[in-house]
Amino acid sequence: MGESMDFSAVDAALQSWVDGERLAGVSYAVLRGTEVVARRCVGWADREAGVPMRDDHLFRIFSNTKLVTSCAALQLMEQGRFGADDPIGEYLPALRQLRVLRPGATSLDDTEPAREPVRIRHLLTHTAGFTYGFLQPDAPIAKAHAAAGILDPSRDLGQMVEALGGLPLLFQPGSAWNYSVATDVVGRLVEVVSGQRLDTYFRRHIFEPLGMHDTFFEVPQDQLGRLAALYIGNLREPSAPGLRRADHLPFEGAYRRPVARLNAGGGLVSSLDDYLALVRALLHGGAPLLKPRTMELVWNNQLPEGLWIGCAGIPGVEGRGHSFAGSVTVHTSAADPASVEGELQWGGLAATKWSISPREGLALVLMTQRYMGSDQPFWPEFKQAVRAALR
Repeated sequence: MGESMDFSAVDAALQSWVDGERLAGVSYAVLRGTEVVARRCVGWADREAGVPMRDDHLFRIFSNTKLVTSCAALQLMEQGRFGADDPIGEYLPALRQLRVLRPGATSLDDTEPAREPVRIRHLLTHTAGFTYGFLQPDAPIAKAHAAAGILDPSRDLGQMVEALGGLPLLFQPGSAWNYSVATDVVGRLVEVVSGQRLDTYFRRHIFEPLGMHDTFFEVPQDQLGRLAALYIGNLREPSAPGLRRADHLPFEGAYRRPVARLNAGGGLVSSLDDYLALVRALLHGGAPLLKPRTMELVWNNQLPEGLWIGCAGIPGVEGRGHSFAGSVTVHTSAADPASVEGELQWGGLAATKWSISPREGLALVLMTQRYMGSDQPFWPEFKQAVRAALR
């Protein structure tokens, strides 16, 4: 480990977030080339019990699950089991005849036929026209999602896809970007094509090859003591100090008991070292998960020219596109000054973060547990402090 480098300014920046009661605790790792040059902990895993953050704590990684699901799909694509331009309806018949809300529609009945089918590439880039109900809670589509039980943990991925088939898309496939349950649909695709339940597929083809022994949909009972506490801030004033316990979110018993829904878009718990193993494999060319030629689909923007990420609940970011694995910085902009060209990154609903910069040979993993805290500015501050330390 590169102990000669001074990461005290990085730790101090994170400590200020802990002292300001905006994060309870953080663990992070910095991988440069083949060397882990920093692996540190700041603050608390459980403030109330006075448990300091350790590097073996477990974290609800929410949407950092998406990278795992995307890797699974890319493995099957490599094997020729499906193609990026295949209509998803060929594999999931419930999604064969989708309709689309007309522009400006105020009713879910105001629809038109899809001009082209939802293709697998649309799912992997969030351009299919699906959504997350919580991004637009007052919109008719959100109420329809709730009524259809799209995110109901008692329904499996197959039942979720059947329910999605009865709802309209927000826009014509491929025409816009909207963060969505598309990755859950990809998870169901992995199940159908592989013939394995998603947890089994992940374990055999991703976790075991990488030695990821601490990543689960459900934390084993004998490991529950390692699960860091979940906190939530003031949702109306996200920058205000103050955190309260939120272990009951997103539903009572989440991650602590088995549920039918293997949430391919947000259901995993993982550790700092496990997630580091995943980003390390990608940084170093994909093996043993993916072949070098497949990594072009991981690193390169797959959105149409001029389309950037951004939707209700996710501010638009000029210059940020999306590959088949995460958001990719096509060019830097004032909206995202802490990212560099070619950087691949994403975050989870409880503010866990990762990034990989192949040009710099640099990968970062940051673990924390603040529900609905992903947009807080600690992440760009952290990235800038790390790069300053490396200089």
